[in-house]
Amino acid sequence: MKNHRRQFSAEFKREAVDLVGRSGKSCHQIAKELGVNQTCLSRWRRAAASSPADRNVFASQEELRRLRKEVERLKMERDILKKATAFFAKESL
Repeated sequence: MKNHRRQFSAEFKREAVDLVGRSGKSCHQIAKELGVNQTCLSRWRRAAASSPADRNVFASQEELRRLRKEVERLKMERDILKKATAFFAKESL
């Protein structure tokens, strides 16, 4: 059985990091409440606390993931249109 990695949006990561800062609870408690691995939450906190350039890492990763899905969808649509064009070209002969 294959384990699939759960993927979290940049917004979820930011909110989780903010929650740790605002709530006064430990990182471990917040991770448990959110159903996230504590190591992941700690990594998100370090990334958010690092240089300003690194703060946009979550947003850029999310955008890259979205754009890759869009490219895949557009390629599929293109292929369908090519096949339809070939089909109708044969029918008209």
